[in-house]
Amino acid sequence: MMHFTKFESFDLGQELIELALAYKANPRIDLAKGQGKRVGCIFLNPSLRTRVSTQIAAQNLGMEPIVLNMDKEGWALEMNEGAIMNKGTVEHIKDAAGVLGTYFDILAIRAFPSLTNKEEDVTDFIFSQFIKYSGVPVISLESATRHPLQSLADQITIQENLAGKKKPKVVLTWGPHIKAIPHAVANSFAEWTLGMGHDLTITHPSGYELDEEFTKGATLEYDQSKALEGADFVYVKNWSGFNDYGKIISTDSSWMLTEKHLKHAPEAKVMHCLPVRRNLELSDEILDSSRSLVQKQAENRIYAAQAVISKILG
Repeated sequence: MMHFTKFESFDLGQELIELALAYKANPRIDLAKGQGKRVGCIFLNPSLRTRVSTQIAAQNLGMEPIVLNMDKEGWALEMNEGAIMNKGTVEHIKDAAGVLGTYFDILAIRAFPSLTNKEEDVTDFIFSQFIKYSGVPVISLESATRHPLQSLADQITIQENLAGKKKPKVVLTWGPHIKAIPHAVANSFAEWTLGMGHDLTITHPSGYELDEEFTKGATLEYDQSKALEGADFVYVKNWSGFNDYGKIISTDSSWMLTEKHLKHAPEAKVMHCLPVRRNLELSDEILDSSRSLVQKQAENRIYAAQAVISKILG
């Protein structure tokens, strides 16, 4: 595995899940594996769990993690080929990524979408430039279209809580928000859930359809109550419009998940990637209940990252 940027296959997914669970049982069993190596964690956008969990994961493997907040501590980057750099950008991605590739054995990159330039976002333009010019393995810490480390942690969490069910009913439900939110988590969760063979239903208000590249094979249900019936896992996430790109189409507060919504899913476990806006996306009664898996998901971010780094190290 050269890069980790998306779901590749069921076999690789299962291998990474099992490796992550082994590391969870004994986090420092491979402490010598990464000794003498460095991972550069390059953030163009804010982070809490992704930043800290990746650092811990690297340290569990004996690696040295170095964090650079490129949006605050680095030079303004020019991404376009052949650009005449006589405006606000100071350094070309060719030069910056090339240098970082000589400093680090692995690069881990976070680069959010603009939510204004659809063509650029769906091709993961900024992220792909780091891969093109760095010359080293690259791990996605969230791109414009995907968040694979989060989704791997989600699949680890589902596997831990299957309770004997071979094909659980998983529901991805849209939740209201006050901001236009990227599609990466929703896309990636759908991609990984379907790829790992689970039954996936996606529910949202009309107009919030996701890119079919990620949802083909899922059941689409606009009636949230119907979608939630008999659910084993319910993943709550907001996203903005895809066809009407980056737009807030609805803020319907009735879509916020509460206990009342789950009256026909008595055993359902509830998931969210965090950060979560309490009592807007998800109610306190859900988040603070025994249904909630959100803290377990966050913990599993460490072992998801550790499994991926270990696999790339070989």
